[in-house]
Amino acid sequence: MIILIGSKKGGVGKSTLATNIAAYLSKNGKDTILVDSDIQRSSSNWFHDRLETNLSPMACVQKYDNIKSTLQDLNKRYEYVVVDCQGRDSVELRTGLLAADIFIIPCRPSQPDIDTIPLMSDMVKQAREMNEELQAYCVLTMCPTNPQVTEIADSQKFIQNFSEIKLLEALIGDRKVYRDAIASGHGIVEMDNDKAKSEIESLMSEILKW
Repeated sequence: MIILIGSKKGGVGKSTLATNIAAYLSKNGKDTILVDSDIQRSSSNWFHDRLETNLSPMACVQKYDNIKSTLQDLNKRYEYVVVDCQGRDSVELRTGLLAADIFIIPCRPSQPDIDTIPLMSDMVKQAREMNEELQAYCVLTMCPTNPQVTEIADSQKFIQNFSEIKLLEALIGDRKVYRDAIASGHGIVEMDNDKAKSEIESLMSEILKW
């Protein structure tokens, strides 16, 4: 299965999501490879830090430009292929969507971020002309933990207008532990923070239906 994480906008927690999904799958005994298609190399740096630990193993490669055939080939050799794409409308994102089974769009609950959803919806619609089985989800990331803030509800209401993309119920909070995890090669499910762990587990339960 190919799980692609991408967005038109940077700074939405894309690499954080990709590394945590890969760590979750690996911890659950799945043969997983992480594909870093972002020239910032955040996922690759995380992976190299992980090699210094005794955590569950996985593979990692870097691939740029047209990644469709590479993903299809890796999908024959691994149970799960997790792809971290660039935070913009790129060749990597467009070609990756032609191979992906699941597309996850991380989006912060803020106006500049949700303004990208119409374009992402169009992109999904175009990709489905060649990849009919593509499932597209949006997850709100870096969410404020203050219950008084209405940004989450406002963003959810807006995103639900786009039928090409399913809004996930899971929310990823703006928590320091996510930054600690990506700096140390860990996944949230490998750290001692029950609230953040529950967020990742809820996300994975929704997209994989385990």
